[in-house]
Amino acid sequence: MEILYTVRADIPSEHRARFSIDLEGISSPALDLVLPSWVPGSYVILNYSRGFRDLVARTGPNGAPLPTARVEKSRWRIQTEGASRVHVEYTVYGHQMVTEGFDFTPDHLFVNAALCLPYVDGHLSDPVAVTLDVPPEWTVITELEEVERTPRRYRARNYDELVDSPIDAGRPVVLTVRPSGIPHRICLCGEGGNYDAHTLEQDISKIVEAAVALVGDSPLSRYTFFYHLTNVPDGGLEHAFSTSCVVSRNIFRPAEAYRHFLSLTAHEYLHLYNVKRIRPKVLGPFDYTRENYTRMLWWMEGTTDYFTGLVLRRAGLASPDQYLEVLAKLVKEYLETPGRNRISLEESSLITWIDHYQPFEETPNQSVSYYLKGHLVSMCLDLEIRHQSETRASLETVLRLLWNEYGKVGRGLEEGELLSVGNRATGLDLSSFFDRFVRGTEEVDLALYARYAGLVLAPKAKRPDEADEPEPGDLGVAVEDFGGLARVRHSFVGRPGRAAGLTPGDEIIAINGAKVTYGDLEKMLEKCPPGTPTEITVFRRGYLHRVSLTTGARPPRKYSFTPEESPSELARKVYESWMGTKWVPRTAP
Repeated sequence: MEILYTVRADIPSEHRARFSIDLEGISSPALDLVLPSWVPGSYVILNYSRGFRDLVARTGPNGAPLPTARVEKSRWRIQTEGASRVHVEYTVYGHQMVTEGFDFTPDHLFVNAALCLPYVDGHLSDPVAVTLDVPPEWTVITELEEVERTPRRYRARNYDELVDSPIDAGRPVVLTVRPSGIPHRICLCGEGGNYDAHTLEQDISKIVEAAVALVGDSPLSRYTFFYHLTNVPDGGLEHAFSTSCVVSRNIFRPAEAYRHFLSLTAHEYLHLYNVKRIRPKVLGPFDYTRENYTRMLWWMEGTTDYFTGLVLRRAGLASPDQYLEVLAKLVKEYLETPGRNRISLEESSLITWIDHYQPFEETPNQSVSYYLKGHLVSMCLDLEIRHQSETRASLETVLRLLWNEYGKVGRGLEEGELLSVGNRATGLDLSSFFDRFVRGTEEVDLALYARYAGLVLAPKAKRPDEADEPEPGDLGVAVEDFGGLARVRHSFVGRPGRAAGLTPGDEIIAINGAKVTYGDLEKMLEKCPPGTPTEITVFRRGYLHRVSLTTGARPPRKYSFTPEESPSELARKVYESWMGTKWVPRTAP
């Protein structure tokens, strides 16, 4: 079947674009158009079809109408009545500038096909073409193959490739660099931005070169970084030949914010290897109508996140101290998640469809992010391999084998196959590690693995100027601002509030009889140091309640990795191979 989509950017004031689909070579009495319920890389079922309206079908652009009905939320059935050619028209509302979005404004069009171009059921593998009817002065950026300049027409080998190739049209700033001899476009879309173009070119080039060196190869002949500059929380979505990132327009300064941007960039770039090519067998070709289950997302995301830090370190964009500081922040977040040992990494990967992307009030107590735990478990696995092999192997060794035997040749991983790959790559038996920390829920001894690299992981001591600061008591809840009141968002297992019955949704209005607001809650708790009997007055579902508890001690404010005073020779070697720099002895305080 010949399939041609046309996108017409002609109702920008309403954020509604007109679409048509021309189908030729039809031989069936009916055909179904289906819009995906999820986007690869974002593992949650969503209702993308809610913006669809006005769908009609005819035997041609000016032909006779054909019976058409919406038979499911994202499925339309067309009775062809013997026609070999069908023309479909519809409109879609698009005002969603997120990583997997469809966005249409007077000066910008961003298309992720899964949100606006339904596929023909039974024809996912057929080649498709897309024509863009946009203002002639607009620049079109996409990794789809260009067929014609006028009209602007592109093609994909199949629907999966179409979904994997976002299209951006408007007036972007486009920079081009050639790290490792490969053209990479940096497409900056949106108004404002406190970036320096030359610095961006240099730093993104360093990331690319470090990533290629990490894996030892590149499958690319070209690549595009899409950065949409907005005022919404940042994120990224990986593609085989591009990445779509949404970032704050002022993320490029100061230095800490910019390092976050570089981390997002490196993470998404590494996905061209891990996820897009090194992948579970189930992740491509895709079933777009339902959940695609795998127990390996901890590796696809958490391990990618771990390698992100190494890439920034190897690229010279993070010093050893900065790298370890980021790890220490992750350790704090992890140790403050009560659910970290309630669920295995494999199960948290499997249930991401109802868990990671749809957290609720009890999520921290019963689950853990496979990004977060996957990152730290990957770090421990890397240090375990370097330690056991006396630095002859590492997690990088595993990644390279995965690339050469799977990613490079298009071979998907079977569920449960990662362990055998790790054993083959390293020459070690990693079964116990996987049984305890990947398939099981045993507490990870992070301090032990840190010592393998000659580092001491511990709560960070207060500075002398912090020694006299008051230590607030701990209620063991997370609160949010609710019209000036402190409303309980999470009540954590194992801490005072949960034991006493403080409940998500409780509005804290008084502590020991004194009025309290969201803004002064911390000051009030300074008057209730750890061990203080305390009465909390709350509104619970509109009714007054009093809760009695004894304040606890807060978790450490910070953790740190510091060099051991007398590490073993092996620990020094592990550190140097891991960090890519010479061992630096502990300096006197």
